[in-house]
Amino acid sequence: MAAMSGLHLTKIAFGCADFDDLRRRMETRAERGEPILLHTRYRPKREAEMEGASLYWISQHKYGLRQPILGFQEGENGHCLIRLSPEMIMVEPLPRRAHQGWRYLAGEDAPRDLETIEGGEGIPSAMQAELAALGLL
Repeated sequence: MAAMSGLHLTKIAFGCADFDDLRRRMETRAERGEPILLHTRYRPKREAEMEGASLYWISQHKYGLRQPILGFQEGENGHCLIRLSPEMIMVEPLPRRAHQGWRYLAGEDAPRDLETIEGGEGIPSAMQAELAALGLL
């Protein structure tokens, strides 16, 4: 199912070699029972518009995964914690320039979930991503 919110966030998967590396890190946290929290300096001012939103991860100058956002909470020193679902959903590998911190992403500009792209059913997710990057899905 594609993310349905009108507003999402994007973030660079800093320190991760690729999306497989990011996925392994998140799965390890979830297996240890740790909440998946993203620490950030500023709380989104448009938080009220983000019900049902996702965080779209960027690596190697393209989108690749999204994680549903479960909520926001106060962290230490006035920082914000973004609580993320452990569910990681592959999305179209659309190009995206690097940026610092997080950025807003309008729902209509968000990449589609790979599972919703016609012709992608039954194909392993890694292969779906490669085929989509080549424009074959």
